[in-house]
Amino acid sequence: MSEESGFSCTVCRDDQLRLLDIIKGIRYWRCCRCEATLMDPAHWLSADQEKAVYDLHDNQGDDPGYCRFLAKLANPLLKKLSPGARGLDFGCGPGPVLAGMLEATGMEMAIYDPLYFPDTSVLDAQYDFITCTEVAEHLHDPLATFTYLEQSLRPGGWLGVMTCFQTDDARFAHWHYRRDPTHVVFYREHTMGWLAQNLGLSLEIPAKDVAIFHKEAR
Repeated sequence: MSEESGFSCTVCRDDQLRLLDIIKGIRYWRCCRCEATLMDPAHWLSADQEKAVYDLHDNQGDDPGYCRFLAKLANPLLKKLSPGARGLDFGCGPGPVLAGMLEATGMEMAIYDPLYFPDTSVLDAQYDFITCTEVAEHLHDPLATFTYLEQSLRPGGWLGVMTCFQTDDARFAHWHYRRDPTHVVFYREHTMGWLAQNLGLSLEIPAKDVAIFHKEAR
């Protein structure tokens, strides 16, 4: 398919996008540099429409399955943290389950979510670690957000991100993750590698769909 996107990649700002697919009238683009897959901004939901979808989520701390899901990030991250480390759960949603799990291990947690916990004073601090689970796929400006998160890490700090990596273009149209209308950007491991390199962070992928970034101590 040959078509001009009319916008730049929201992850890396590159202008070289190719049309990956049109699904029920929605255009999806592939960045030729960082390999992110992007929903055309013309199809983004309004803020009110997004919140209506988020309000349907029912993620509870007493759900063993959900806790096991979050443990994919929590367990490898905890191995890197010192007791009493100070963390921020960024984009925690209406039920900050991960923050509670980490507090139970002795970590000191702050929480932020633009809709449910909008206290921006926590964004003025620096942290030993930041978690960002099931958030990155919703971001309208991922590069700005990841830049902020890197700047909010103390030297030696850790950023843990969990989002479903996009791998199979042939299955993209029917992929459950794509069908959520609030998901506007999809990452590959290469995309995470581009972010790490350009933010001056190291990266490891300890489990499927989990990226842990490290900011070197000065």
